[in-house]
Amino acid sequence: MKTRQFFPIAMLAVAASVMTLAGCTAGPKQASAGQYIDDTAITGKVKAAIFNDASLKSAEINVETFKGAVQLSGFVNSQADIQRAVAVTQGVSGVTSVKNDMRLKN
Repeated sequence: MKTRQFFPIAMLAVAASVMTLAGCTAGPKQASAGQYIDDTAITGKVKAAIFNDASLKSAEINVETFKGAVQLSGFVNSQADIQRAVAVTQGVSGVTSVKNDMRLKN
């Protein structure tokens, strides 16, 4: 008789566990925890590479990474700066693609 009393509680615990695990999987529009950590590392490497480049040091470039794809945005002084930022980013390990959303300062 005691087993029947705990059966609904056990089923709820199992259902909650399954739903929790399902929530941790990565979908096409969300990254897994491991991928998020990798993307954070890539973003840091790209920011450092841009900052350490003498011609880009003063540029206002924002970096975002999702599943290895890096998006660059912000403002730069010339088309050459845009090309240089893209080239520097492509040289960082882990970068799978680069999307350029940078704009020229007026």
